[in-house]
Amino acid sequence: MPLRRFRRHMLISCLVALAPTYAVAQAAPAVDPAPADASIDARIRQQMAEGGIVGMAAAIILDGKVAWRAGYGHANREAGTPFTPQTVMNIASISKTVTGAAMMRAVEQGQLSLDADIQAALPFPLRNPHRPGQPITLRQLATHTSGITDRPAVYLRGYHFGRDAPQPLGAFLAGYFVPGGDDYSVGNFLDVAPGSHREYSNIGAALAGLAVEHATGQSLDAYTRQHFFAPLGMTRTRWFMADAPMDDHATLYVSQDGMPLPIEPYGLVTWPDGGLRTSVDDLSRFFIALLQGGEYAGTRVLSRESVREMLRLQFTTTHKPDNVDVAEKNSGLFWQTKFNTRYVGHGGGDPGVRTEMLATPALDTGVIVFTNTSGDDSVKAYVAILDALWAHAETLRAGTP
Repeated sequence: MPLRRFRRHMLISCLVALAPTYAVAQAAPAVDPAPADASIDARIRQQMAEGGIVGMAAAIILDGKVAWRAGYGHANREAGTPFTPQTVMNIASISKTVTGAAMMRAVEQGQLSLDADIQAALPFPLRNPHRPGQPITLRQLATHTSGITDRPAVYLRGYHFGRDAPQPLGAFLAGYFVPGGDDYSVGNFLDVAPGSHREYSNIGAALAGLAVEHATGQSLDAYTRQHFFAPLGMTRTRWFMADAPMDDHATLYVSQDGMPLPIEPYGLVTWPDGGLRTSVDDLSRFFIALLQGGEYAGTRVLSRESVREMLRLQFTTTHKPDNVDVAEKNSGLFWQTKFNTRYVGHGGGDPGVRTEMLATPALDTGVIVFTNTSGDDSVKAYVAILDALWAHAETLRAGTP
């Protein structure tokens, strides 16, 4: 079973015991923002009802502008709070694109190198014990070809329900990668040469975040606030629960046998890989900046060259990992193809979270969708909603002069 699916099943088995003791009742009728289009509204509401999805919001971006946005259902079903495009929730692995943008800014400032030995950008030594003579690079971390693997017994302990993670990022990573550390094992690495094999690694992404911190002398939190969130006007975006009241934050739900159960909010010790909290409206600004070569509404946050390299698909038929078919999968830098290369961008999945931030390969059309419900019951509905959003984007495109 793939790690992300294994992780989800393991966490769900624990979360039922953590669910708050709310009385289970039928959800009240949804209170939505002003609907923009009756047809897409009806399709989304039908799928939400069939899949037991409590709340969601979405946006469609055409040629660098938000062409449509809406929210449906509840951010908190028990309180009757509507889910809107301003509702904040953690977005899981879409967070990696923000870490990737921070990495690329440090590269363009000459503080990091994509292809140098990453050991120079870390406060501790890093070597794959199976290949100690071969360096690991940032490019390999960002394409998930570093040879680092997420050991489930360790990674699952990094979720902290009801609070931010108490252990600092650097302390956790040193314990994972340095021989003699609390979580060190040769099993933290694949027996492969760095760059030769692709395995998705959350801990590898967190390591890239630590490299940004070490190279810039700022926490990744402060660095992204200064260079991305503040300039782009992402006023509802933050990494940690402690940084703002949770009043604007969605309650998360895990569906069990058709029953969405609320769970406690949680923080991650490897927060650069999946801990960002934001809204559809805020993330739209960041996404547009990427789609428009590093600029949003006249504000530049990355050079065109940096964005071009981040979004460039790195694998070719003659230069690729041994387990990748480029007709089915390719990777930028914390950016990847989705749905058999039909789209590019990133998605996210964690307890109570399903998110997508996807674009056409031409980067002229984009879709963002957040849902605060996870579980096998909701998968079919979630995919149908995503299909409906892309169909609506085509309708909007056809109506554009």
